[in-house]
Amino acid sequence: MGGKNKQRTKGNVRPSSSGRAAEVLTREGGAIPGFVGFDTTVSSELSYVPAFHGAEELDSLVDADFRLVLRKLSKRDVVTRLKAVQDFGSMCQERDAEDVKGVLPYWPRIYCKISADHDRRIREATQLAFEQLVLKVRRSLAPFLKSLMGHWILSQCDTYTPAASAARRAFQAVFSAAKQPEALSFCKDEILNVLQDILLKDSADTLSDPQTQTEEEREAKYMRMLTSSLLGVKRLLSLLPQNDMAATEHRLANFVSPAKFWKNSRHKAPQVRGAFFEMLCALCDLMPGLAQSEAARLCPAVLLSIDDTDPLVLPAVWEAVLHVVSSIPDCWTHVNSNKGFLPKLWALLKEGGKGMAKALHPNLMPFLSKLPQQVTDPALEFYTTFFTSLILGISSERAANSPSESAVIVTATIECLRFCILRHSAEEEEDQCKIRTIIISQQLLPLLERALENPTLQNGPLFLLVTEMLISWEKRAGSESKDLKDIFQGLVADFWEELGLVFMRHTDCEEVNPQALEGIAALLQVMRYPESVNRRHILKKKSLKISFSKSGDGDEPGSAGGEAVKMEFTSANVCSSPQTRHFEEVVCQLVQLCLVHMNERSSERHLVFLSHLLQSFHTLKIFTMLVELDDRIKDGSEQRFDGRANNPAVRFLLERVVPWLADKERTDTEHLVEMVFSSLSCCSRQETTRILDHITMLQLHCGVTLQIIQRACADQNTVSSCRDWLKGSVLGEHLLVLTQELCKVGPRFSSSPSSSSHHSWTLISLVLSQHHSNEPLIGEMYMEKMLEKLHATLSETKSLSDAGNMEPLVSFICDVASSFFSSVQNCLLLPSAEELLLTVFQLIAQDQTHTYLSDSLLDKMGKVCVAGVQSLVQHSQYDVAEGGFLHSAALWVQSRLLTVSLDIKNLQYLVLAVESIVETITSVCDQDSAALTQFFTHLMPSVTGWTKLRQALPSHWIKTPLLAGRYRGVCEMSCEDTWKLKMPNVLPAHLCTCALLGKVTLAASLLNCNQKNEKCQPQLANLMHTVAELLYALQWCNEVEYAPTIVSTYHSLLTDWGLSGGLHDLVTTTDLLETLYSRSFELGGLWSLTLENYIQTHNLPATHGMSIKKLYGTVDSLLPVSPSKLTSLQVLCPTMTQEERQTLVALATAGIINWEEDDNVYGCVAVLLCCLQADTQVEDEVVPAVLSTLMEWRIHREDWFLFGSDLSKATTQQLNLTVELMRFLSWLVTHSPTVLGNSQWDFLLCAMLAWLEVTSENVNSLWNPWVQLFVCESAALIVNLRQFFGSLPTEVLEKLPSELVAEWQDFFVDGIYNLLLPMPLKITDAFKEPDDPVFPLAVLQSLGVALTYAPVQQLNQNSLPAKFVADQKTNLPQPLQTLLNTFCPLLVFKARPLQVTVYHLLAKVMPQLPKCDGEDCSKSEDEDDEPSLSPPAALMTALSTCEELCDSILTALQVGEFAVVSPHSVEYSCILGYLLAWKLLLTFFRSSPSHLRAHYAQYLKKTSSLNKLLLHLFKLMPENPIFPGQAAEMRDSKTFFTESLSLAVDKRDNIEQELPHLACSVYYGTVQDLPAMVRLWWNSQEKRASGTVERFTTKYVSPVLSAQEISSVHSSTQMFESMTVKARSAAREVIATYSVDEIFIELVIQLPQSHPLGSIVVESGRRVGVSVQQWRNWMLQLSTYLTHQNGTIMEGLALWKNNVDKRFEGIEDCMICFSVIHGSNYSLPKKACRTCKKKFHSACLYKWFTSSNKSTCPLCRETFF
Repeated sequence: MGGKNKQRTKGNVRPSSSGRAAEVLTREGGAIPGFVGFDTTVSSELSYVPAFHGAEELDSLVDADFRLVLRKLSKRDVVTRLKAVQDFGSMCQERDAEDVKGVLPYWPRIYCKISADHDRRIREATQLAFEQLVLKVRRSLAPFLKSLMGHWILSQCDTYTPAASAARRAFQAVFSAAKQPEALSFCKDEILNVLQDILLKDSADTLSDPQTQTEEEREAKYMRMLTSSLLGVKRLLSLLPQNDMAATEHRLANFVSPAKFWKNSRHKAPQVRGAFFEMLCALCDLMPGLAQSEAARLCPAVLLSIDDTDPLVLPAVWEAVLHVVSSIPDCWTHVNSNKGFLPKLWALLKEGGKGMAKALHPNLMPFLSKLPQQVTDPALEFYTTFFTSLILGISSERAANSPSESAVIVTATIECLRFCILRHSAEEEEDQCKIRTIIISQQLLPLLERALENPTLQNGPLFLLVTEMLISWEKRAGSESKDLKDIFQGLVADFWEELGLVFMRHTDCEEVNPQALEGIAALLQVMRYPESVNRRHILKKKSLKISFSKSGDGDEPGSAGGEAVKMEFTSANVCSSPQTRHFEEVVCQLVQLCLVHMNERSSERHLVFLSHLLQSFHTLKIFTMLVELDDRIKDGSEQRFDGRANNPAVRFLLERVVPWLADKERTDTEHLVEMVFSSLSCCSRQETTRILDHITMLQLHCGVTLQIIQRACADQNTVSSCRDWLKGSVLGEHLLVLTQELCKVGPRFSSSPSSSSHHSWTLISLVLSQHHSNEPLIGEMYMEKMLEKLHATLSETKSLSDAGNMEPLVSFICDVASSFFSSVQNCLLLPSAEELLLTVFQLIAQDQTHTYLSDSLLDKMGKVCVAGVQSLVQHSQYDVAEGGFLHSAALWVQSRLLTVSLDIKNLQYLVLAVESIVETITSVCDQDSAALTQFFTHLMPSVTGWTKLRQALPSHWIKTPLLAGRYRGVCEMSCEDTWKLKMPNVLPAHLCTCALLGKVTLAASLLNCNQKNEKCQPQLANLMHTVAELLYALQWCNEVEYAPTIVSTYHSLLTDWGLSGGLHDLVTTTDLLETLYSRSFELGGLWSLTLENYIQTHNLPATHGMSIKKLYGTVDSLLPVSPSKLTSLQVLCPTMTQEERQTLVALATAGIINWEEDDNVYGCVAVLLCCLQADTQVEDEVVPAVLSTLMEWRIHREDWFLFGSDLSKATTQQLNLTVELMRFLSWLVTHSPTVLGNSQWDFLLCAMLAWLEVTSENVNSLWNPWVQLFVCESAALIVNLRQFFGSLPTEVLEKLPSELVAEWQDFFVDGIYNLLLPMPLKITDAFKEPDDPVFPLAVLQSLGVALTYAPVQQLNQNSLPAKFVADQKTNLPQPLQTLLNTFCPLLVFKARPLQVTVYHLLAKVMPQLPKCDGEDCSKSEDEDDEPSLSPPAALMTALSTCEELCDSILTALQVGEFAVVSPHSVEYSCILGYLLAWKLLLTFFRSSPSHLRAHYAQYLKKTSSLNKLLLHLFKLMPENPIFPGQAAEMRDSKTFFTESLSLAVDKRDNIEQELPHLACSVYYGTVQDLPAMVRLWWNSQEKRASGTVERFTTKYVSPVLSAQEISSVHSSTQMFESMTVKARSAAREVIATYSVDEIFIELVIQLPQSHPLGSIVVESGRRVGVSVQQWRNWMLQLSTYLTHQNGTIMEGLALWKNNVDKRFEGIEDCMICFSVIHGSNYSLPKKACRTCKKKFHSACLYKWFTSSNKSTCPLCRETFF
């Protein structure tokens, strides 16, 4: 905090010094002090915790760590104090008891302070730390107990509950329950002192420091301490022993005597008021004498506060009210009840307790029992007002919105009502009788009548409470004395009489209220079966036991001196309904009334009401009365059928209920069904079966049958009584007929099902899925037939989908099946159920184009399938038997894979369906279950099946690895049709099978691993086959050249499924390696490439080198080589040791040398090449020996070299041998050129040229991949030779034959390129379709690489066939014009290698072309006012062609939107050709002299080609042109503008980034070479586009371009006479200084931020000897040149210098532009005015005439001739 450099207080001349302060304190006190602490006494002297050890004897008691923590406790920062308290508690727990005891002398004062801290977290942490302290020191705390106990009691009453709980735990940890009173008795004086100070003396400012705490904090602390003190008094009184009460009462009298204490009853803080009333409760309870003495203030304080409805206060107030009225007999003498108390009570009750009914109303009945007569007189008026207010409270807003509040008020109302009736039932007096009558008639019955139409009251406890009251009255009427018996019998009779009138009033009317009828039925049901309501309400309300006496005499509340009347309001007492005859009479009246209304008015509401009544009162007496009444109505005219007379319930059912059910117009029959079962409850089992069969045969609506079955299954007793009917044939046949009707399909089937069909399907679903006691609901035979019908219908959907809309029918069947599979255990043991499940599976496994089902329906069917499989495999004895579901499903899937041509969508549906089965099996069982293993076994093809699947794969994969040199294979039958065949648009069966097996295997393994939470190795059947075949399929996809869309989509699908890397993680590496090697060794082909990819991808030579070695054992096992052995050896050769490869070289060399004896020469040469390409070190004599053998073959076996052969007739074996010879010669050139002598070089070069001639003559045979390989290797040999002779080191040159280099230059180079240059044209003529599978793209690539080494001289003097275009203006020599006309059209050919090759060829000759336009330009310069000159016409023709195509491709995009173009597309080729043409044009432009450049620029301006280019570029350049391979954009990130573009012919990587990079390169070249035209285009764009261009250019292009401009100035070798140029990189400035004689000029050129879009600023430097006007003219000239010329700054400065030089030579300025040299066409002023003789530039005059619309001289204004 302090600092030596801070400003000191005025007069403080010396810095602070802790040492000096310590000296002063030592002199004054005689001891070295520590920091201030607290002693154990309550004296005013402060004790000190020692600051360091050894100061005095007391130091040894306090540990150094404790000292540090105790110091922190005095800090102001809350977090510091909190951390210190927590550390203190931890130290108390961890340190020894002796260390902790040393803190005890200083702890009390610290505890008293921090236990009252304003931060509740600190208070809680303090109590937790205190608990650890007391647990450690135990009895040692005793000497300090008195100083602690006062604040300890306060902490136990803290308003923050966690802090209070922690303090109580600490208290209980020190003192047991028995010791707590003794401890408090020991410290009671100290406790009372603390409490008295807080209650009577302290204020907010005395409890807290006003300087450190805010007013809000001080006030909050005072409120909290006041509340804790009041509660502390209560806690002290509750725990003090009885013998200390007298002494404590004397002390407490001092507490309660001041008026300040009683003001707390009206305190503004509700927590203080609540604590105050809680303390008064304890006072009345434990010190009644003191309460009696203070009754004059206590009674008004309590009784007049009942209107305080704060949630913190009201419970305490009413507890205090009960204590006051119980313990202070004369309490009402101190309060005017009529004026002060009762009005507040009535208002409170009318408002329903103001939301506090749960706390208020349970106290009303005890309070009512304690009211003396002086308060309740006159009794009738008092009780009327009381109950009226209570009942009005039920209607209050809060009670109406809260059912729980309403229930509490209702409960209190009925309890008080019962109490009042009991209190006034002792004597048969008129007043008492009147009170009872009024309470029932004017309070209870109106409340019940109101409840009949109020659902909230019906659902509450009112009906149950009334029932309990009636039962208690009936008991008293039967067991009490005669007086009471008469009273209660009268009460019951009056109640039922008036209640019956209420019922009749609501029932006997035409417009009856249905809500009232439901209320009556609910009330009667509760009275009939109170025990059923019992269980619902007993959980909602507590058992409230209240005892009270008739007289108010007694010492304790609730007890009486005389006879006590005790009531227990618990639900457990209610066990039966009212038994009086009145109850049954009321029900009979209601039943009769209902039947009358139904007969007279056909009242549906009375019918529903009758159903509700019979549901509760289905007795024979009721039915007998109904039948008799019906007979009287019909005059007995109905004939009685047999069996009905003896049972009135049967008669009523058949004569009344069944006709009602048969009424077709009736929609709501649920109440009639209930009436049926009410009647059946009085019937025998045989009668029940007969009646239900009769109802079934009536062919009623399906909804009625459904309701009857649902009601029959409602409980076990009903199911038992109806079992015979459910299992019987009548119902079974009816359901079977219903199923057949529902499953009728055809055009007449409606797409929107009726409610009838919906009920029918629900009925079918119910009877199939409902089981009781593991038995089907209906007969098993009928259930089997119904399932068979459903299966047959579902199967028909495959053929009838076009005929009608099957969706609703299939949806209903799915619902039925789902319910059946989910509900019925072992349901799949039925054969028909398995067939149904198989059909569902087949439907979801097919594409919607075949099934015509919607997505929602397929989802539903998928869930049905999962439920069925789950039910299937849950059966413990289930086995995948033949004909079962899993067996049939597996065979169907396999058949579909092999016989049906699947596309991607079909495959996805099939895989998802199978995957759902596997996941369901795995989730129910485990991965090793027999069901899953057998399912996989049936699903997987056999070994023979796998072989057939591989053989059916198209052979397009061979081409890519063959031409890349990764595959040395042969083809027995290679015809053009084989390679011309395009890939079909359906997936091969092998790919589909691999995808399906791989996905379901992965799903099963992942699910099983998740269940076991571990990495597991699944033990599925033939898992290795699946893993290997999936790798094979992936390799096939990778090798297919320019894979068709379906193959690339398939590969993307595998990637999404997590199968792009195969399933090798599920098997061991060694096993998989052995499997792949064995297949490669036996079969070769793609298996070898699969093995190679697996080894390289997983870096197995480094991790599993020994495992690879074990595959082949010794190299002898690989010889002699067969085709499969050779491909395997090629894969393994790089992993072999040097010794093994040398052994192979020796064996192969021996075979080559002994070629006459060895018939496998090709194999020996191939093995030798494999080893040589693997960098095998060979002995010196090996290479010459092999070369000599090759030269010997040239003499004896020339046919092996295929010189002058027709390659279309050569076999693949012959072509392979020749290719290996070419590879060997290429290897010689690159690795051992010095071993070749003169004859060997002649042999090599002549062979190369002969092979090239063969290539040129066999262009039409390039459809054959092996011929393409022949040409590619021939071109590779030429490239190696060009590279060798192009960079010959001196030491190598000395070892070569002397004439070799000259022969190469003079003869062979000409021969090579005379043959090579026409090749691209020949190939494109022979193969016109680039998308043709046989198009030789690889050949164009190889030849293109060779052509890029073509010397410029060969291009200038080429021997191409002459090619000219009609009307084509040209100044070029014939060879160059032919070259352009031949190759420029190929820029748009859809073959990237050819386009790039043409670009490289033309880029070499472009710098030479402008020289030919020089003379023509000088002739036409004066002929045109704005002369323009076209670049080479052939190039511009190709450019215009590409321009039109790009316009159509990019027209929909706006400037700044990035066009994503996929490689190998037509659009890609068009845009690539367009950009390459522009790159050539910019090269041509850059090579032109400045005066020609202006003419070319004018041509581009006229044609608007550049404007279109720029628009296209800003659609092709990415928004963020970051160079690939960087994590994120940073300040020095590489971009497409900072990195040079590599346009390699054979480029393969990042090909998708080539077009954006090329676009950026072209844009950079444009702004570099044509800045003025770019600036002009930018200024002409609309605001949005120009803003986009400026932002992009400023951010990415300008920094690079400006740096290059400055760098070019630095590195420029151009020297100016009389002018020097310097540059400043940091400021982006160029300074030009011009001096002639005594004239000195300095100009500063400032590049803008958005260079070249912004204008270049020319600022003045120093000037000597130049007038101001001339100075300004020259600055304007330089600015004009730099702005309008298309070139660099150095070129602009050179132009300006020439202009100034001409001025000094005497040539006058043009008076229009004030320059000698024109800014754009660099001409001099030549057009002179005949009048004023002033000369002007022709271009300036042209612009003057056109802009002014006049033909006068700008100076003299005379007509210009």
